[in-house]
Amino acid sequence: MLRVVDLFAGCGGMSLGFERAGFEIVAAYEYWNVAADSYASNFNHPVYMDDLSNISSAVAQIKSIMPDVIIGGPPCQDFSHAGKRVEGERATLTEAFAEIVSQVKPMWFVMENVDRTRRSDAYKTAREVLLHAGYGLTEVVLNAALCGVPQRRKRFFCLGSLKCKSGFLDEYITHSQSDAEMTLRQYFKNSLDFEHYYRHPRNYSRRAIYSIDEPSATIRGVSRPVPQGYPGHHLDTSELNESIRPLSTAERMQVQTFPPSFVLLGNKTDAEQMIGNAVPVELATFVGRALLHHIHTTA
Repeated sequence: MLRVVDLFAGCGGMSLGFERAGFEIVAAYEYWNVAADSYASNFNHPVYMDDLSNISSAVAQIKSIMPDVIIGGPPCQDFSHAGKRVEGERATLTEAFAEIVSQVKPMWFVMENVDRTRRSDAYKTAREVLLHAGYGLTEVVLNAALCGVPQRRKRFFCLGSLKCKSGFLDEYITHSQSDAEMTLRQYFKNSLDFEHYYRHPRNYSRRAIYSIDEPSATIRGVSRPVPQGYPGHHLDTSELNESIRPLSTAERMQVQTFPPSFVLLGNKTDAEQMIGNAVPVELATFVGRALLHHIHTTA
């Protein structure tokens, strides 16, 4: 089984997805203590709370683990649609990821981030580092709802393979996606006791009431109650009534395709942040299976 190290692992969405795809996760790195403790509660391999911006130290330790694959999602707040869209110190962790990969030299790597990452200066620098290290790159923005997740969530993935031409997985990934987006009803089957729910918009020019017969909007790192005086929106799937509520923390975790048994520590705010930051498990599984297909067909 191929050995994987997960960098910037959060609570473990990428790790769990790659496990499901058939990889062996042997170590993870996560600097936020609450997320690291949550990760440790769900996996048996070690999780290290090391600062990965210390590249030389990280490279020395990760080399000793001898991974076949490095995966990870460097913190994305500076790139996100929800943030100020100004690159800051966290953006340099994208470059740190690339430097670690280029020096450890696993045969393959996968980097994940928000879709805007591809146009960032930090990614442009990281990309040059990875190409110079000899990796062919497959760069793709995926809609999670076409990859087994009941959520319309766009994420950028860069997959690297040593000594391969760039675009090595383009065709396979394109043809492996579903023809239609997955809805909440399809994913949860008969376990939901409601037809419509509230998701707080960033402003009231956007709708807030959704149906379970469509994908969820992107799960963010905060969940807000229905405010008094919500004016409604012409695209809402129902009028506001007493039965309509936001998704619970447990439901939001499952929309991210974590199993109900997955453990999240800390307070409610911590749990919501970990859920919003996570890579949906089934999206990671989709990407992991694509990489495994490449590995098996080029072996």
